[in-house]
Amino acid sequence: MAKRYTRVIHWFRRDLRLTDNTALLAACEAAEEVVSVYVLSHWAKEHPWTGTKRQLFLCQCLESLSKNIDHLQGALVIREGEALAELTKLINETNAEAVFFNQDVDPFGKKIETQLAEHLDIPVHSHQDSSLHGPGEVLKGDGTPYRVYTPYSKRWLPLPKTSPGGKPKTLRSSLTVNSLPLPTLEHWQLDSDSSDCLEGGEKAARARMREALSSRISTYDSFRDVPSASGTSRLSQDLRWGTISIRELYQNARSCGSPQYLKELAWREFYFQILHHFPEVLHCEFNPDWRGLPWFTPDEKFEAFKKGETGFPIVDAGIRELLTTGFMHNRVRMIVAMFLTKDLHLDWRLGEQFFMQHLVDGEIASNNGGWQWSAGTGADAAPYFRIQNPWSQTKRFDPKGDYIRTWVPELIDVPEKSLQAPPEDGLPIARGYHSPILDHAKERQVTLTLFKKHRAERS
Repeated sequence: MAKRYTRVIHWFRRDLRLTDNTALLAACEAAEEVVSVYVLSHWAKEHPWTGTKRQLFLCQCLESLSKNIDHLQGALVIREGEALAELTKLINETNAEAVFFNQDVDPFGKKIETQLAEHLDIPVHSHQDSSLHGPGEVLKGDGTPYRVYTPYSKRWLPLPKTSPGGKPKTLRSSLTVNSLPLPTLEHWQLDSDSSDCLEGGEKAARARMREALSSRISTYDSFRDVPSASGTSRLSQDLRWGTISIRELYQNARSCGSPQYLKELAWREFYFQILHHFPEVLHCEFNPDWRGLPWFTPDEKFEAFKKGETGFPIVDAGIRELLTTGFMHNRVRMIVAMFLTKDLHLDWRLGEQFFMQHLVDGEIASNNGGWQWSAGTGADAAPYFRIQNPWSQTKRFDPKGDYIRTWVPELIDVPEKSLQAPPEDGLPIARGYHSPILDHAKERQVTLTLFKKHRAERS
């Protein structure tokens, strides 16, 4: 096939890999030369939805990507600033005839894509890459988007899925293009981080995917809700940053015998399409009935929550896992989110921001969807009166306290039953540990009253 262009730009975004990269493969097929670029955004310095662990993972991903491009006799160009301005400069420097990129899934990235299409003087080729089905591909019979997961998934699951592609054979370029150095944490004026985070980059991600496919996914249905077990795929950060391909993962996961895991991939795309069709969810409740809820004002209890010092072992374990590793088990995320919204009666947006600051796998759509689900305000959300009890959740999902003791060493010698019910005397259940900062039963009634009153006032 004849090349349409002499030289084009591939703009890396949330697709930090070479294998089965839709836009990159299209660029290589269309042009004799491909200039690879990543534009560092000032957003990371200014927005509260980022933090040290996320940026460290990004640094590692870019370092890995740069090495992989080097092996193909190319070079990763690093620029910083507004994407439109930086890409325009690079087009002028390289005489590029087109720009290729993979589409983002959130309103911030889509705004930039619109700017490029409107203001660049050369063709712009955008591609669907981060999901198996784009937001316009899974719709109800009348052409409107789904608002409930189950009917969405029933339509999503049987749809034909695109097979994964290959890998570029070369990214050789005849040009030498000026580039900033690969970023480090110091670039964002962040302190070094020695926490126990997973390694970033395509090589590490592919190793995790092989391990997940060989064991974790096949037992996912049985162990996904057990926080002390290696029962989840642990690939969420790799899907978020695009160091593995969703098409390759799906194709291989189908043979692992886990229907539930495939349904979880559908949940991910359900939240993608909710954010696409209803971008207001980033600012207000998806269910308009709950807009204007009188959330409490954050106080010292919120500070205790953020430190993992609530006196509720399963909640504290989750927060400490998050602060240490940049990850929190999904079952525990639900427990923690309900604790903040239903026990502390705090705005879900506070939790959404806190998670995005610390989660390496923080996906804007899924994070928002999960917090609104837990708060009872979102798409297909848990009813407001379904309030998880941290003590009974511990008894059900961490009965021996293995997960709790991993992250709350003060409780290493505490009997299992003491982790499953509030202390009768209100005192700490172990020396050096905190007393519960609230009474769950009491706060549950406060939540029920708050929601019922709000509903009555709006009716």
